[in-house]
Amino acid sequence: MPGVYISYPFCAQKCTYCNFASGVFSRDLEVRYRDALAREIRAHAWPWTPGTLYLGGGTPSHLAPDALRALLEPIPGRPWAEATIEAAPGNITPEAAGAWVRAGINRVSLGVQSFVEKELRRTGRTHTAPVVAGEVAVLRAAGIRNINIDLIAGLSGQNEASWRESLDWVERLAPEHVSIYMLEVDEDSRLGKEMLLGGVRYGALDTPSDDATADFYELAVERLAALGIARYEISNFARCGFESRHNLKYWKLEPYIGFGADAHSFDGRTRHQNPESVEDYLSGAGQVDDVPHLSDERFFIGLRLSAGIRPTPEEWRRFDAPIHRFLDAGLLETDGGTLRLTNRGVLLSNEVFQEFLNL
Repeated sequence: MPGVYISYPFCAQKCTYCNFASGVFSRDLEVRYRDALAREIRAHAWPWTPGTLYLGGGTPSHLAPDALRALLEPIPGRPWAEATIEAAPGNITPEAAGAWVRAGINRVSLGVQSFVEKELRRTGRTHTAPVVAGEVAVLRAAGIRNINIDLIAGLSGQNEASWRESLDWVERLAPEHVSIYMLEVDEDSRLGKEMLLGGVRYGALDTPSDDATADFYELAVERLAALGIARYEISNFARCGFESRHNLKYWKLEPYIGFGADAHSFDGRTRHQNPESVEDYLSGAGQVDDVPHLSDERFFIGLRLSAGIRPTPEEWRRFDAPIHRFLDAGLLETDGGTLRLTNRGVLLSNEVFQEFLNL
C-alpha cells in the first residue's frame, strides 16, 4: 500500500550538522504552517488507503497532542501497518508517548546522533545518554515496540573510543532499528560550511578524516551485525522484521504522497515536490512541476538496498560498461541475475551512483 509523509520542519534549535530544510521559526509562523498543512491533508482525495505514515522534520514530536490528532484524523487506514514520528531526545514524557500511541503512532525514530556529551554539545544538542535511556523506557512503557536510534559517524571530536561508547549504548538499549549516517560536508549546514571555509567554529578543525569516518561506519556494521541488527540499506540496520516499511517504499520506487514544505510525492510514474521553504509553502509560490520517473533511478536508488536489484535485459545492455567496470573494481557483485554493492562499494557508493546517472 502507498505511504504518507508529513513534513514538520520546526525545531527548538538548529543543529550544526543539519542540512535539512528545517529550523527555528516564530510561533506565529508555526501556527500558520500547521493550519495550512491540515488544510492540504483534508483537501486530498484518497484513491487508496495508506499502509504507512511518517512524520518527519524538523521535530514533529514537539506537536501538542491535539494538533497531532488534528493532522492525522483525516488520513484513512488507521491502524496503519507502520506509523513513525521523529523525536528529539530530551522532551519525551509519559503523557506525550501515550498521546502518540492514541493517535496511531507505533514507531519512534530518536535523533540521538551521539551518546557522548562532548560531541553532543558541539552539535547544539542538549540531551545526555542517561536521558535517552530513560526516554526509551518511557516509550516502551507506553507500548511502543519499534524504536529507531540515529547516529552520525564523523562528528567533531569523535574518535574510535567515543564511537565505541555510542555503540555500547545501542547494545544496552537494544533498539529494533538503527540508522548510521556519515557526516555530510556541504554548504547547507553550519558545520559543513565552516569546514569548507577552513574555519574553526563548531569544532570544524576537530572532525575525523574521511578514512576515520569510514572506519567508524564499518565498525558499526560489524558491531550491529553481532547484535542481530543487520544492514538492509546503506544507512539503515534492523532486527529481522523491523525494517522501515515506509522508507522501503522510497528505495523500491513504490508510491507515496507528501504533505507540507519540501515534501515529495511519487505515483509510480512522476515525482512532485512541494515548495521547499515554509514561507513559499504558505504563499503557494515556487511550486515544482511534476518530473517524469527516470529509468536509471532504479540503479542509484535500488542499489542502496543490501538485497540489490535485478536489472532487466535492456538495463544489462544499457549499463554494460559501468557494470563490468565496477565488477572488475570490486565495487559491485552479481549472483544469479542480482546486482548489489560490495562492502567496499558501499563506502564508494556515490561514485558508483554518479556513473549510472551520467548515462
